[in-house]
Amino acid sequence: MDRTREEAEAGAAFDPKLIEPYIIKDPQALAINAAKALENLGKAATVWLKPREAGDFVDPVTEPVAELVKIMGKVAEYWMSDPKRTLEAQTHLLNAVFGVWSRSLARFATPEQTLADPLPKDKRFSDEDWERNPFFDFLRQTYLVLSQWAEKMVNDAGGLDEHTRHKANFYMRQITAALSPANFVATNPQLYRETVQSSGANLVKGMQMLAEDIAAGGGDLRIRQTDTSKFVVGENMAITPGKVIAQSDICEVIQYEPTTESVLKRPLLICPPWINKFYILDLNPQKSFIKWCVDQGHTVFVISWVNPDERHADKGWEAYIREGVDFALDTVEKATGEKEVNAIGYCVGGTLLAAALALHAQEKNKRIASATLFTTQVDFTYAGDLKVFVDEEQLSGLEEKMKETGYLDGSKMAAAFNMLRASELIWPYFVNNYLKGQDPMPFDLLYWNSDSTRMAAANHSFYLRNCYLNNTLSQGKMQLAGKTLSLNDVKIPIYNLATKEDHIAPAKSVFIGSSLFGGPVDFVVSGSGHIAGVVNPPDKQKYQFWTNGKVAGTYEDWMANAKETSGSWWPHWQVWIEKLEDERVQARKPGGDALNAIGDAPGRYVMARV
Repeated sequence: MDRTREEAEAGAAFDPKLIEPYIIKDPQALAINAAKALENLGKAATVWLKPREAGDFVDPVTEPVAELVKIMGKVAEYWMSDPKRTLEAQTHLLNAVFGVWSRSLARFATPEQTLADPLPKDKRFSDEDWERNPFFDFLRQTYLVLSQWAEKMVNDAGGLDEHTRHKANFYMRQITAALSPANFVATNPQLYRETVQSSGANLVKGMQMLAEDIAAGGGDLRIRQTDTSKFVVGENMAITPGKVIAQSDICEVIQYEPTTESVLKRPLLICPPWINKFYILDLNPQKSFIKWCVDQGHTVFVISWVNPDERHADKGWEAYIREGVDFALDTVEKATGEKEVNAIGYCVGGTLLAAALALHAQEKNKRIASATLFTTQVDFTYAGDLKVFVDEEQLSGLEEKMKETGYLDGSKMAAAFNMLRASELIWPYFVNNYLKGQDPMPFDLLYWNSDSTRMAAANHSFYLRNCYLNNTLSQGKMQLAGKTLSLNDVKIPIYNLATKEDHIAPAKSVFIGSSLFGGPVDFVVSGSGHIAGVVNPPDKQKYQFWTNGKVAGTYEDWMANAKETSGSWWPHWQVWIEKLEDERVQARKPGGDALNAIGDAPGRYVMARV
């Protein structure tokens, strides 16, 4: 009787259905496909090695790895230099692993009970077998506790300056993201099941895609994040009707066709970032901020920056102001006869616009009557993880490399931005493309994200040194056109938009910068992040925004007492604009009577790809 009960309990502890999907059904087919996958992997290796053997490719991986080893070595040195600290680190690790072991044993002993899981939820482990299957559950728990332990070792390491600790935390997150069991066939239940089900056909296609993506990157892996064949700029993206009415060496100026009989007297000039292309604000008619502005009665002008090459090596911030912002202001005046404009700056385009405003204030130039800043930093004290890449040693090395070509290749910035969110922008696509063998879905935002731009050497160097490294604009020390700039000289009204989950321009950083201007500032926080928080059409009824009057106190206190409003901030901004000046005039055609169209929007500069 007792033996029968023990057998029943053993049967209850083991469910054969849990392992059935993991049993290989066709070993011969799997072996054949494994050979094909290895053949495709060999092709990928050949493509990767070819430019390196020719000596015309500097491996972009070696320097970050060298920096990682150096930084993590400092952390290890702290814990290994003192036996007591070494024992403390080992004790933390053993306690963490023992906790996993104890929970696993308890689960085997009482399989019918649901045990509380003290570990944080992680969407990488959403497949039910990560918890239902004991083997994968053990892997998941072990990975999570080891990640927590590694993070603690960095945070508790003594003798590190703030910048070194920031870099150590950043690189540790890169390591733990890369080593997740979700990234490997044998340790990911979904990947394992799909490999068994398809007899390895997923890996055959995946390795073929890997070879194609290395070839597309010229020897560097360029992970595809979307189906690029579904998008064409000027055909189904950036299609708001307009004309290119002026062109300088570094930008084109686009004016859009009106859709209303009357328009606001004061035109609107948009200064986008040159790190990405302007059509993030004109992805398609449903998401287009530009089209929405036109429909509200704005006469919209947009700066479309050139995709620079060696000819633009010496174009610095002063050139981008004179031949970009000021050139566009001259164009607006010629096309409309108006001397005053409302201006918008997005991200680094906003930082440039803020510097231009400070310069204009000293030159008694009053053509910009109001400024709206999207996710713009003017103080870089809390600039987030991008500061990891900027210190004197790294910046000097980057400047030496830019001297060779006159620019920074766009893929380098794209890689840096992807590393900020590696668990979302790198590894899910690595798994989907190369291990599942699935083509990514078409997504307009990711197509835009992949349409990278170069950075002119002088421009990029000035930006990194004066903003991220030395923070000169916020301190009133930035030198441009022979003048020392102060944001306190900027007295015009400013609408300063931050986004709550921004990893590029953190909301706290934008908040602090708001207090530096000399005029009235309306600080607004939108839900979501750097892109979705800005590109949020009202009819989508997504996210929310927060308002709380003047900027005062800390960002945390401001948010705690802010008023939350559901939906898009766009109508709120429109009300702000019209309170400043709501006079209307007859709608204007692109170029007016003074300028002839050079070509149709979106123009020629935006078409250059790297």
